[in-house]
Amino acid sequence: MADQPAPPPPGDAEPAVYPSRPPSPAGRILRERFFEGLADQSQPLDELARQMITVALAVPGIYAAALALLRGQAATLPDGRPLILAFGCWLAALGLSFAALFPREYKVDPSVLRGEPAADDALSLEAFFRNSARRKYTLLLAAAVVFTAGVIFAVWLLFAAPAVPPTPAAPAATP
Repeated sequence: MADQPAPPPPGDAEPAVYPSRPPSPAGRILRERFFEGLADQSQPLDELARQMITVALAVPGIYAAALALLRGQAATLPDGRPLILAFGCWLAALGLSFAALFPREYKVDPSVLRGEPAADDALSLEAFFRNSARRKYTLLLAAAVVFTAGVIFAVWLLFAAPAVPPTPAAPAATP
């Protein structure tokens, strides 16, 4: 254990001094990039949330157009759970995407760079960035799963569910 200083004599109260050296330029750059990446990790998730909102708003219109192409202008959808589930899933995906995009307020102690929350539950700066990104990731993952379920219900409704025939108009009375 040549790297460790010898323990102080029993009567000496001086703290131990460990040899150190400044980080290399490469180490300094890696450390800076790590913290920049940590601070910027929510930006791609915000962009993904914006794209998910766009898709969640566009898909019901595309679905209606596909329905008109496949079943004709007089096509109607069957009432029931698949229709409610498809549009409900798309609405839930839209809500989860908006929740991921809107910021949440965290209690942060800016004097603590990293570490566990203190007794007052204030997060360190590193924990703030990690928790914020983890929350967005979880919400967007849930939005993607729910959106995919909506697409599955919509496809099932288009191809497997029978179309409800339109009600015929009452024949005109001939005099």
